[in-house]
Amino acid sequence: MNNYINGNTYGIFSTVLAKAEGYNYTLMCLAAGTNIDEHTSTKNGVVQVLKGKGIFKLFDKDIEMKEGTFIFMPANAPHALQAEEDLAILLCLTK
Repeated sequence: MNNYINGNTYGIFSTVLAKAEGYNYTLMCLAAGTNIDEHTSTKNGVVQVLKGKGIFKLFDKDIEMKEGTFIFMPANAPHALQAEEDLAILLCLTK
């Protein structure tokens, strides 16, 4: 996993680590200055920051992202994120 995390120098990289009917674990890496516009998911989600810093917007609240940050997102919650530094997160989506 470290090869993926340390190899992304621009844009957004993601890879599915594990997937089944009830869950999906995805490693996402964003280069500094990259963002993901506001969107929703029909599944509950958990984001764990593995590396870097950024801002996660959940509903109308800005949450500081840094190594070790753990964020729960209920299904259909509007959210977005901005990478202030190269950022690596583990995203888990569940039914």
